[in-house]
Amino acid sequence: MSAHVVDSFEFCRSAGQASGSTPVAEFKRLCVDLADVGGELRWSFEGGLHPEGDPQLVMDVSGTVKLVCQRCMALFDHSLHAHATLVLAADDERADEAESRLDDDDIDVIVGSKAMDLLMLVEDEALLSLPLSPRHEVCPGPVQEVQKEKPESPFAVLKNLKS
Repeated sequence: MSAHVVDSFEFCRSAGQASGSTPVAEFKRLCVDLADVGGELRWSFEGGLHPEGDPQLVMDVSGTVKLVCQRCMALFDHSLHAHATLVLAADDERADEAESRLDDDDIDVIVGSKAMDLLMLVEDEALLSLPLSPRHEVCPGPVQEVQKEKPESPFAVLKNLKS
């Protein structure tokens, strides 16, 4: 098994820990939404038990990615800082039960597996952390304003036809 693929239930039972950094270019789904694939993401996982007794993974992801500002169309660095608590369930039915039992918006319940790819979880969290409409706080240069031409009134068109 790869160093990044773990038995998620055993990882949680043994209070496992894993951390590292991975080049952004290795996250193929994430690269689709980026302007440049340089840089790296740092990540860490800590296994354990939720106070309710369920296995859980605590994940942190951070790094900087390049996006295109939707106002000025210039590149900018976007800092990712994501923290997630993932409670594991054996199957979809138990995941639904745990979701309703825990009733906590800060916790995501997922189906665990004997071959869970930690980097896939990192990529998922990075994708969820991207803004829907990336923009600078303050654009560095002039913003190109789009001039919307007001359509001519149908009555004005008729008036022009009359003359």
